[in-house]
Amino acid sequence: MNQDQLKQAVAQAAVDFILPQLDAKSIVGVGTGSTANCFIDALAQHKMAFDGAVASSEATAARLKNHGIPVYELTTVSDLEFYVDGADESDEHLNLIKGGGAALTREKIVAAVAKTFVCIADASKLVPVLGAFPLPVEVIPMARSHVARELVKLGGDPVYRDGVITDNGNQILDVHNLSIVNPRELEAQINNIVGVVCNGLFAARPADLLLLGTDQGVRQLKR
Repeated sequence: MNQDQLKQAVAQAAVDFILPQLDAKSIVGVGTGSTANCFIDALAQHKMAFDGAVASSEATAARLKNHGIPVYELTTVSDLEFYVDGADESDEHLNLIKGGGAALTREKIVAAVAKTFVCIADASKLVPVLGAFPLPVEVIPMARSHVARELVKLGGDPVYRDGVITDNGNQILDVHNLSIVNPRELEAQINNIVGVVCNGLFAARPADLLLLGTDQGVRQLKR
């Protein structure tokens, strides 16, 4: 199978996993990106089986609404059973790098609220050590140079993602050349830099279930 087919396979597997656990009052958290889009398209076939969704980005909200799925603000939702999203990288402990689509902060907020975080990805995203994919860091614009200097001290090579403004009105630094052997510790270190809004390490709150698309079918990895 090609990469698009693998994404569609894991998206359908995620729908098959959550659907029996949904009811008419259920609200589903939905991530951002091409794999999450496949999930939205598959989930839309069952939109009468649940109440609606919380979106991690404006783009995701628009896609959900185009399918006729009600979209709620997270501030109005008291219970979120599932959050389903893709990843740019995952290790075997289900620590993730996310943020290639610049939605990392909202993704992390929705993931923090959800009882179960289901990550969907193709097999190429599973790595022994995180860091081959540049780590996105969302920064307050006026702090960008300061944050970049601090990231260099941590061993990274930060590059400004030119022309990208997040849904929160901030900027992105992509940090190259990191070998992330302690994701949880590094996540906290970066978040403690003044001017950082959030970084793309999901280690304090990793995925609970990874559905991994392979040529032999969809693998399940649990934390």
